[in-house]
Amino acid sequence: MVCVLSENAATASINPLLATFDSAVNIVDDWRAMQHYETAPEDRIPFHLKLVYGLGAFVNNLLAAAIGGMVIVLNLGLGMNPALVGLVSALPRLTDAITDPLMGYISDNTRSRWGRRRPYIFVGAIAAGVIFALLWQLPADKSESFYFWYFLAGSLIFYLAYTMYATPWVALGYELTPDYHERTRLMGVQNFIGQIPYMIAPWFLWIMQDEGWFDGMVDGAAGLSIIIAFVVVGIGVLPAIFLRERFKDIAASKSAEKASTGKFIARNTVAFFRGFLTTLSSKPFLKLCAATFLVFNGFMMIASFQFYVIIYYVFGGDTALGSKYAGYAGTLQSITSFVVIVFATWLGTKIGKRRAFFVTTGVSMAGYALKWVCYNPDIPWMVVLPAPLLAFGLGGLFVLMPSMIADVVDADELETRERREGMYGSIFWWVVKLGMAAALAAGGFLLNATGFDVALGGNQGENTIFLLRVFDAFVPFATSAIAIWAIASFSITEEKAHEIRQELERRRGTPDTPAAAPA
Repeated sequence: MVCVLSENAATASINPLLATFDSAVNIVDDWRAMQHYETAPEDRIPFHLKLVYGLGAFVNNLLAAAIGGMVIVLNLGLGMNPALVGLVSALPRLTDAITDPLMGYISDNTRSRWGRRRPYIFVGAIAAGVIFALLWQLPADKSESFYFWYFLAGSLIFYLAYTMYATPWVALGYELTPDYHERTRLMGVQNFIGQIPYMIAPWFLWIMQDEGWFDGMVDGAAGLSIIIAFVVVGIGVLPAIFLRERFKDIAASKSAEKASTGKFIARNTVAFFRGFLTTLSSKPFLKLCAATFLVFNGFMMIASFQFYVIIYYVFGGDTALGSKYAGYAGTLQSITSFVVIVFATWLGTKIGKRRAFFVTTGVSMAGYALKWVCYNPDIPWMVVLPAPLLAFGLGGLFVLMPSMIADVVDADELETRERREGMYGSIFWWVVKLGMAAALAAGGFLLNATGFDVALGGNQGENTIFLLRVFDAFVPFATSAIAIWAIASFSITEEKAHEIRQELERRRGTPDTPAAAPA
């Protein structure tokens, strides 16, 4: 059975990759014939401001990576059922179905002397850091039910603060420049910096278990969370301090007409749902959301699953050694991501963002298929080999997708005469979070479905190990393949984006003002 699956897996991995790389030959010819538009000096974002915006990505990803990597403490440290761990991880993220778009709308429509985004970024960074630290101060000797409800309530509050920070920060990035290629460069820089937490996070489990630092895994989570909180607060406020919003004066101004509280609420409720539905009616945007959901969902499902495969299959239940090698693989993947981000940024400016996505996602599919061979207890060091290929998936995704969404925002303004960076950004990242929630929940239930029992240690059943390996390798492979199909018809090219910008500037009567640090 294993041999048949291996052959099928190899065939499944080769066919879409061959198609991708065959198309890459044609892409080179098309690239030579493409008309490229030079970035005007006034549209360029100074490199130090790109770095400042990128620090926001560091904070955003640090929080996401930390809570995703540390939640395993509930199972391995406190003995909580894996299904409950998945459930308590997923439910708070589902609340973002309301809070993310609402925060996007509030951000789009806020008028203050500090701008639409910056006040929320500043306050949100402080609140998210403090609440994250409190979340992991878990009292000792309580019941499974207590830990479930404690963590659920704390997570709900944490994600409110996280949304207050992340949604306006994302929207700010869409408006820092109107240039097609400068947007890709900006997203390349922010994603480059944003990969640093994913290089660190694979070591969190190992750090929390270190007996020289902490008295057990639970105590390790409490101490580590405080360190993370200080980093979040200290770095997270910097984009609010040093960046300026380009389109705050272009965005539709609100009427100064006074209204009763009831009329005010009614008017804004109607406006919120109208903007929400208008955003969801954008077919190019929905394609980007679908592709992101599929790629990220597949990755996040195995982000926790591969710990179990490495520890209980490759290393026979040796948690310490398995965690160490998982750390090696995760670090190598993150280091490779830095190269991938530079490559994806360059490739996107040469062959177009859509085609660059095909290439990067196709390479990651090869990495997922390779896991079936390289996760081998007879040659344990091979667990690190798929890691560089896996880096292409998210490395390319979060360079190219945000840049493409910024283009969609311009197209939406051309059609509706409103700028909705916050709404677009919030829905996009809600899809990311929804994918994370679905992956964590599914991962917990799938883990139960395999028959995994933590009490058995390295003596897991043969069928359990087989199912763990199948889910780990081939679920993300399949979701990535579907994502390539979904994005194949994305319609906003460099030429079309240029035409949209020209029409917007003609309508406004003046070119966009360049972004700069506030006075």
